[in-house]
Amino acid sequence: MIQETDVLIIGGGIAGALCAYELAKKKIQVTLITSGKGNSHRAQGGISYQADRQDNTLFKEDIMQAGAGLCYERAVDQLVTWGPKYVEEILLNEIKVPFEKCEKGMWKLTKEAAHSASRILYHGDTTGQKIMESIEMKISDNPFITRREVQSVIDLITLSHHSKTPTDIYAPSTCIGAYVLEGDSVVTLLAKETVIATGGVGEVFLHTTNSKEARGDGVAMAYRAGVRIMNMEYVQFHPTAFYHEGEPRFLLSEALRGEGGRILSHDFKPFMNELSPRDEAAREIFQEMVRTSRPHVWIDMSFKEKDFLQKRFPTIYGHCLARGWDLAEEPIPVVPAAHFSCGGIAVDLEGRTTLRGLSAIGEVACSGVHGANRLASTALLEGLVWAKTCSDAISRTITPLKFPEVEPWKMGTEPIDEALIQQDWMTIKQTMWNYVGLVRNTHRLKRAYKMLSELKWEIDSFYADAVLTPELLGLRNGCETALLITQGALRNPHSRGVHYRIR
Repeated sequence: MIQETDVLIIGGGIAGALCAYELAKKKIQVTLITSGKGNSHRAQGGISYQADRQDNTLFKEDIMQAGAGLCYERAVDQLVTWGPKYVEEILLNEIKVPFEKCEKGMWKLTKEAAHSASRILYHGDTTGQKIMESIEMKISDNPFITRREVQSVIDLITLSHHSKTPTDIYAPSTCIGAYVLEGDSVVTLLAKETVIATGGVGEVFLHTTNSKEARGDGVAMAYRAGVRIMNMEYVQFHPTAFYHEGEPRFLLSEALRGEGGRILSHDFKPFMNELSPRDEAAREIFQEMVRTSRPHVWIDMSFKEKDFLQKRFPTIYGHCLARGWDLAEEPIPVVPAAHFSCGGIAVDLEGRTTLRGLSAIGEVACSGVHGANRLASTALLEGLVWAKTCSDAISRTITPLKFPEVEPWKMGTEPIDEALIQQDWMTIKQTMWNYVGLVRNTHRLKRAYKMLSELKWEIDSFYADAVLTPELLGLRNGCETALLITQGALRNPHSRGVHYRIR
């Protein structure tokens, strides 16, 4: 089956959804593919915003300092210059996100770690959820947006590899859409412009705060299409994710430590500097877990009043309580967890990649804003700014071209052994956590590279003839992404930001 659209957007987080919203305002037909809620819904802290525009210089300095000297200055300038304007115009005035206000009606602004001023808009500890709910209300019935939910993209379609009738209309290497798995069949979805907004890579690690869809799908499919990928070794780990056996890790906001939360070892004794930055705190916790051979440490908030904790952290308090842990009465088990990818698909200030017709925005992209370490509450802002600049660029350049004839996808016939998929995922997660995690060295990285290379060969071998399933596609992408992170870490011998090597 062949279908056509003006713009194909893969991923429905804040970047993808807002890009679709902005393009629809210009009456451009968009197809928006989503496979789940993604990470934007999970964002707890907030979105950076300066009520005082004089804060631009300080905000820029904070981002550059957090990025450990690796930030792309022009990208940072774009973020701090256009960010407040787009927050006001789009999130506050058009979409009307219900951020918290003071009694006098002014927006409440809070401060997080490594910020030199209070500049963050928030809604309790569910900021991302409120932003996404507000966006979805705007795009749900838009006639220019076709939503295709819970579908999996197989690969990008590039003219040089898949077209039967090469034409001078397109450059030899041009993205003209994607193959999409829809039930038991494959749809050839052709697009004049394609935007990848698939989010992060945390699912390739044993512990992560990310959604299960954050396994590097966009990075992997872009890499296979020959697109430039960069800085994959810079994966930020959050120091405190709630540890509950048999469940995905749940983010416990850094605001807990900001309110005086104490990190304790297995014997309930403090072992680290309570004021350590996020990346240092995560490493100290990881090394304590290794030293004591324990699966977690503790965070203690029991010195705070119950009423305060319930009002300040309602979602966190409720989540822990539902699993038998009262934040106000006892220490809570926590582990570090993969949280944010600072690298990804290399893009310019408009989200353009090195492949014509393909853009990437949000966490999947490497715009250079975050450098070697992300400043808190800048991820949602980056998604907003690049969604706007990308949509503006596409609306200026999109042209009514005729699509060339494209070869259909040939589906394999071999059934998939689900037990093998589960085992391969555990190999990836354990390998990445132990050898390519918070503390790295040459020996660990070489072993990881060897193991993942062999596993990739095995996966590619049975993938070639297999019946496609979302689980198989995710495994293929996850292994590819894990290998890219490992290769980046192995090539970079210098500790910087979240890439920490002991030798």
